[in-house]
Amino acid sequence: MASRSYATLLDLAGGLLDIPHTPRTIPRIMTVPGVISNLDFCGRNDGDSDVSSSGCLERKIIVANMLPLQAKRDIETAKWCFSLDEDSILLQLKDGFSSDTEVIYVGSLKVEIDTSEQEEVAQKLLEEFNCIPTFLPHDLQKKFYLGFCKQQLWPLFHYMLPMCPDHGDRFDRLLWKAYVSANKIFADKVMEIINPDDDFVWVHDYHLMVLPTFLRKRYNRVKLGFFLHSPFPSSEIYRTLPVREEILRGLLNSDLIGLDYFGRTIFIKILPVGIHMGRLESVLNLHSTSTKLKEIQEEFKGKKVILGVDDMDIFKGISLKLLAVEQLLQQNPDLRGKVVLVQIVNPARGSGKDVQEAKKETYLIAQRINYTYGSNHYRPVILIDRPVPRFEKSAYYAVAECCIVNAVRDGMNLVPYKYIVCRQGTTLLDKALIRKSDSPRTSVLVVSEFIGCSPSLSGAIRVNPWDIDAVADALYTAITMPDSEKQLRHEKHYRYVSSHDVAYWARSFMQDLERACRDHYTKWCWGIGWGLGFKVVSLSPGFRKLSVDHIVSAYKRTTRRAIFLDYDGTLVSQSSINKIPSPEVISLLNVLCNDTKNTVFIVSGRGRDSLSDWFTSCKMIGLAAEHGYFLRWTQDSEWETSHLSADLDWKKIVEPVMQSYTEATDGSSIEIKESALVWHHQDADPDFGSCQAKELLNHLESVLANEPAVVKRGQYIVEVKPQGISKGLVAENILSTMVNGGNSPDFVMCVGDDISDEDMFESILRTVSSPSLPLAPEIFACTVGQKPSKAKYYLDDPADVVKLLQGLGTSSHPKPRHLAQFQVSFESTI
Repeated sequence: MASRSYATLLDLAGGLLDIPHTPRTIPRIMTVPGVISNLDFCGRNDGDSDVSSSGCLERKIIVANMLPLQAKRDIETAKWCFSLDEDSILLQLKDGFSSDTEVIYVGSLKVEIDTSEQEEVAQKLLEEFNCIPTFLPHDLQKKFYLGFCKQQLWPLFHYMLPMCPDHGDRFDRLLWKAYVSANKIFADKVMEIINPDDDFVWVHDYHLMVLPTFLRKRYNRVKLGFFLHSPFPSSEIYRTLPVREEILRGLLNSDLIGLDYFGRTIFIKILPVGIHMGRLESVLNLHSTSTKLKEIQEEFKGKKVILGVDDMDIFKGISLKLLAVEQLLQQNPDLRGKVVLVQIVNPARGSGKDVQEAKKETYLIAQRINYTYGSNHYRPVILIDRPVPRFEKSAYYAVAECCIVNAVRDGMNLVPYKYIVCRQGTTLLDKALIRKSDSPRTSVLVVSEFIGCSPSLSGAIRVNPWDIDAVADALYTAITMPDSEKQLRHEKHYRYVSSHDVAYWARSFMQDLERACRDHYTKWCWGIGWGLGFKVVSLSPGFRKLSVDHIVSAYKRTTRRAIFLDYDGTLVSQSSINKIPSPEVISLLNVLCNDTKNTVFIVSGRGRDSLSDWFTSCKMIGLAAEHGYFLRWTQDSEWETSHLSADLDWKKIVEPVMQSYTEATDGSSIEIKESALVWHHQDADPDFGSCQAKELLNHLESVLANEPAVVKRGQYIVEVKPQGISKGLVAENILSTMVNGGNSPDFVMCVGDDISDEDMFESILRTVSSPSLPLAPEIFACTVGQKPSKAKYYLDDPADVVKLLQGLGTSSHPKPRHLAQFQVSFESTI
């Protein structure tokens, strides 16, 4: 995923960050002075707080584009007045937290506050609402929200590509800079009030997708969750975004979004948002709701009401819905005069030509339907294009026999949930309507398969909104369905909606976030990378660079040594074109091999012919080829073959499959080994090659289900090899041979760079901890590269490995020798 990189975030943001800072009267939340933990050894500073927990109330910091507040000026005093927005899901999610949890909100206001008033407003919002406002300059706010968010991300996340100027706005790097700058300001506000040791931060939606990078860079162990309120687009769509990598890295700097990312376990959770049951039921219990419901019932007496509630934009499918209603009336004349679609149109959240065109098309189709199938006393389509209060919407929900959500692409969309709860009603509403509380409740939903809540509504009629005929048929089924079936569907949906409310969503998300952050302080963390390429590497606390002096000291005081060396990526660089070992490496290996105290093995996935040719001048070196399928103790020894998997007939199945993928993937190739087959895609297109490798892996696992072979995916390869063959088994058997021959090792060194070498590290640790050993040897398991590993040590690259061998070689006393007496047949031990 190549993309333009930046040296620093300031370079990225340019002059947009040169803005007056918000007056900072908000006090930083501090804890008592503490001591640096034992994990923070060697004077390391990983960017975390230098204070310890104070044991105060549990705090959750909710960060979103907009605060859950309403704002207006007092006419008499000209002062700003604020109130909580009871309909905001950010406010409602507090019900999922315990009563002793303090919730702090960080975000912008829906109104622009003059600079001279910002300090006073900020203090007022903190004291009265626990809200921290982010005051973005007008120009930055416009470029950030109306620009990058609404013109770039929002269309893309709804599968709309800017193929031409009339079909979306092209990528504008100035808008991207504004997006980054705004995210930085939000992050700064969080940093003003966070206690990173204790607080949990929950970031919401696509407006703030790079904010996690700023927080993670400042506090490596911050407890950070991110929730996207719409489905993430497919990779084929998302990859068209020029800044795809920066945004994806931002998300991966969260803890909960498993997958493993540089040693940090990042959880991914797919969880539908719920509604606030108490809030909605309180609206249903209003006298104004009952009054409006009676009016609507009287207005549509004798008619079946189909309800739609949508924002006015091109993705909600309003015009497609109207075309389906038109088709319904055309194909079913008996329904004319008996069916009404009430379409409530919420104000558009964005602006632009596409919104105006969608609105124009909606009105034209509605006029055509009403002209063709309506009369003086009947309008089949009623558009309510004005602000509709909550009680009126609730009344329409309660009256409608069917609700249709026909979006071509949408996020969660809670309209179906609200409809179900309103159809259930309340005890007070039943009394107002003189309705028995135990009377059967019914509802029918027609929902697009492209909306987020669709999978959670198994009793709904799912449709493809583009298929007008299918939507018309679904509407017909809905309004002609027997009441008994409507009741069963309704009861099923109500059980789910009432138990999976907004409190359940918030509580479930936070519980998973707590689990994801549980191991933060058991690992050693440090940040690497510049700008939005920043990430945190998280490793076990004992992981450190192998000091040559340290290992040489142990090497000198030991007398029976086992040394295991990987080849590619360890003795030679993975990027090296010439894979033949250098004369220096050969010389150093000879020095080690000729020391009678040493047993040295090259353990590689390479074939035995290549290894034999390359190490022909190393007479005493041991070779384990093809991950240990073949083994030779010295040059004068015969190659021994593992008896674990003598049956290689599965190669006849694998090779044609790999060949078909090679023909379909330019730049790929097949490596044929004696015991294995490897499909390489290093020279193929990175994205296509990776996709093909995943597909090939699944294909081979399927066809080899009953064969004695395993399929492994490595760096740019897919390999099929016999079951039971691994580098770990090689190390285990060589060590066992030494022990059985009376030469139990007191020094074991193993160096490797990839996942196959992790088997060696694990096997060595397991073998040498066996109670059968008279004395536990000193172990130096070392991975090449700073990365998560079962090894305790690391070296940076093959050049460091060579320096290590030089240090050991200097301390060796090479003498001509023959094969050690402890050797027994590898065949017999395996």
